[in-house]
Amino acid sequence: MDRASIIGIILGIAAIVGGNISEGGKIHSIVQMTAALIVFGGTLGATLLSFPFADVMKAFSSLRWVFFESRTDPELFISEITRYSFLARRHGLIAMEQHIAKIDDQFFRRALRLAIDGMGPKTLRETMEQENITYEDENKRIAKVFDTAGGFAPTIGIIGAVLGLIHVMENLSDPSKLGSGIAVAFVATIYGVGSANLILLPIAKKLVHRLNNELLVREMILEGVMGILSGINPHYLEERLRSFIAKGV
Repeated sequence: MDRASIIGIILGIAAIVGGNISEGGKIHSIVQMTAALIVFGGTLGATLLSFPFADVMKAFSSLRWVFFESRTDPELFISEITRYSFLARRHGLIAMEQHIAKIDDQFFRRALRLAIDGMGPKTLRETMEQENITYEDENKRIAKVFDTAGGFAPTIGIIGAVLGLIHVMENLSDPSKLGSGIAVAFVATIYGVGSANLILLPIAKKLVHRLNNELLVREMILEGVMGILSGINPHYLEERLRSFIAKGV
């Protein structure tokens, strides 16, 4: 579980609610179902119109990356790559074949499989780099779903505010209906701006951050496999891989 994400979203919402209470406001004053329907329903509709349905569903499923999946540890890959490097140096590449099924990471397993099967270094690098490009594009589209929704939400909130004011103007002769109309107007703006800046845009940034970390780890893995394939001294290879950690993995 990512504690920073959990604490961040709770702290952000608590700050808004707590600030409202400290000023003498009540929680129920910022809980308006009509405003929520306008802002969240409108934002979802605009987002669905902007992206293929599959991308939107992938975006929802990617929330586990934000709140529940732990950070990839590059040290584990360095240790494993170094071990395979010693094995290949002593017994040849074919000796690694019986260990491939034990590798959990799909990218690492595929790269080693291609190396063992005799793919040339240049072709192997080009193949795996293209896989990384495809993977990056796919995941950036997912992050873009939240980024785009974060752009729509404040605007939809303004629409909700205008609708609320229209309701107020239509009922100037009936003071009993003025309060609810004004409440919807202001609360819709809070929902739009708040959901964008406290939830949607931060989620997009977190997904991009995690993607960049994962791509750097993949780059390190590919460098390690290429080192094994070229027969680099395992100790030298380990030091080369550690330079990736210095880059910020």
